[in-house]
Amino acid sequence: MVCSHCGEVLREKLQQAGFTVEKVELGEVHLAEPINTDQQDRFAKLVRENGFDVINDQNSRLVEQIKQLIIQLVRTSEKLEGPLSDYLAQKVHRDYQQLSRLFSSVEGKSIERYYILQKIERAKELIVYGEMNLSEIAYELDYSSQQHFSRQFKKETGLSPSHFSEIKENRRISIDEV
Repeated sequence: MVCSHCGEVLREKLQQAGFTVEKVELGEVHLAEPINTDQQDRFAKLVRENGFDVINDQNSRLVEQIKQLIIQLVRTSEKLEGPLSDYLAQKVHRDYQQLSRLFSSVEGKSIERYYILQKIERAKELIVYGEMNLSEIAYELDYSSQQHFSRQFKKETGLSPSHFSEIKENRRISIDEV
C-alpha cells in the first residue's frame, strides 16, 4: 500500500471477509490472530483482488521495505543527513552492497534509480498542484539546486519542469508502477 486510503479500503474488505485486522501500515497488514492455510489462501486472494500482492519470502519483504522507506522519504519533509545508502543500511540493519544487489536483482533497476523515479513522480504531483514554485519543489525533494532538479526532471520526462507546468497534462505514473 502506498497511501492511507488504500489501507483503509483493504482493511474494510478484509473485515467484511471475517478477518480481524489490528493495523494496516504502509506495505503491511497485521492481523489479530494467526490464520490457517485455508484462511491464508482466502486472504491472499482477497488482497490480490484489491490490487495488492502478498509477499511471503524474506528477500521480497526486504525489497518492499526498501521501497516503502524511499516512498516515505520522498513524500515527507524528511531530509537525508548523508547518502541514501547510509540511510537505508541504518534503517534495515543490513550492508548496503547486499541491499543494492538484492534490489537490482528483484526490481531490475538500482535503488538510486528507483529513488530518482520516485522523486520525479512526486515533483510532477507538486507541479500539477501548483502550490509551490520550482525552487521550492527542488528544496522539498532535497535537490542541491533548482538547476540539478531541472536537469534530472528533463532527463527523465523529456520536458523541463516549467514546460511540464505549462501543459499541466496528467503525465504522472501511479506510484506502484514506478
